Amino acid sequence: MNVVDLFSGCGGLALGFKWAGFQTLLASDVDENCEKTYTYNFPDVPFIKNDLRDISTNELNKHLLKPVDVVVGGPPCQGFSLANKNRNKAKSDPRNELFYEFVRVVTDLQPKAFVMENVRGLLSMQKGQVIKLMQKEFENAGIGYQVDYQVLTASDYGVPQNRQRVIMIGIRKDLNKQPVFPKRTYKKPVTVWDAISDLPQINASEGTEKMTYKTKASNAYQEFIRKQSTLVYNHIAMRHTQRLINRFQVIKAGESLAHVSQEHAAVKRGNPKEKSKIVFSQNNQRLHADKPAPTIAASFQSNFIHPFLHRNFTAREGARLQSFPDTFIFQGMRTKMSWEKGLSQYQQIGNAVPPLLGYAIAKTLQETLTGIDISNKKLFKN
Repeated sequence: MNVVDLFSGCGGLALGFKWAGFQTLLASDVDENCEKTYTYNFPDVPFIKNDLRDISTNELNKHLLKPVDVVVGGPPCQGFSLANKNRNKAKSDPRNELFYEFVRVVTDLQPKAFVMENVRGLLSMQKGQVIKLMQKEFENAGIGYQVDYQVLTASDYGVPQNRQRVIMIGIRKDLNKQPVFPKRTYKKPVTVWDAISDLPQINASEGTEKMTYKTKASNAYQEFIRKQSTLVYNHIAMRHTQRLINRFQVIKAGESLAHVSQEHAAVKRGNPKEKSKIVFSQNNQRLHADKPAPTIAASFQSNFIHPFLHRNFTAREGARLQSFPDTFIFQGMRTKMSWEKGLSQYQQIGNAVPPLLGYAIAKTLQETLTGIDISNKKLFKN
């Protein structure tokens, strides 16, 4: 079956659908570095780098030489995020126009199904009225869709991360089928150390763009993630000041910047002699090796500390925690300054849908649309 991938980011959802046997006919995103990463890893997929508000359906159709079975995407969620103090003003946020552009494409293309991904905070917006409004928009899109939504937890599907996302699925009404969501695939979660322990153990400022594996895969997840890979990419550790390394040394697993003494506390930007009074509990949090990671967000480059080493995670370690295989290579700048255009590798990774979560959704949708039961949905056994 054929997919159109909107708000594609670097391609996490598309990769999951590819693993399930879907073919992506067209992808689109506004970010130039997402385009670089996407086209590097999916060289045969046409990519339109533009705001969806400026892409007509006619332009989409020029690239669509086959019928579209599924439209997927995650419209930007800043206006809906729990982190946004103004989230109850979502209706007036121009960024939410992009949701209606997503509806417009579904209405015009009339695929058999659509999949929309978004943050869990969407459910609490205006006491649940926003998600109901979205559901109605899709129910009335063209000939209409049977629509349902659920919160899915990534670690239930083999991702070493307790990321939760709202997944909305619609099935075109004339198909007389109800949306179905994937059942939990992995009862034993994959841990942080399961995911990254075989990568080269480098300290702050160490690593090169291409590295060799120093050890063999030690578990099924690592065997899966390393399949057909001969080198490690995107595994360069960030440079840290000695003051920051000294702080990391006193932070234990599960602790963060909020737990350190005044000696190691953060200082005010522009005034290093004065301590900052603003402390976020997730800043400099050392992850437990024997548990799945918390949500790997776009800011994860400074949020988390390696379970044992005194540094932040590398981009490749973050990619492992998102379930990207080592053959998936990220393009663009590794980190970025505020004035630089385009998303960094860290931001691309943190914004992505974990491919294994995408795969679970795709396989279940495949069963729903074809009526064929697919008994074995696991890509690896743990």
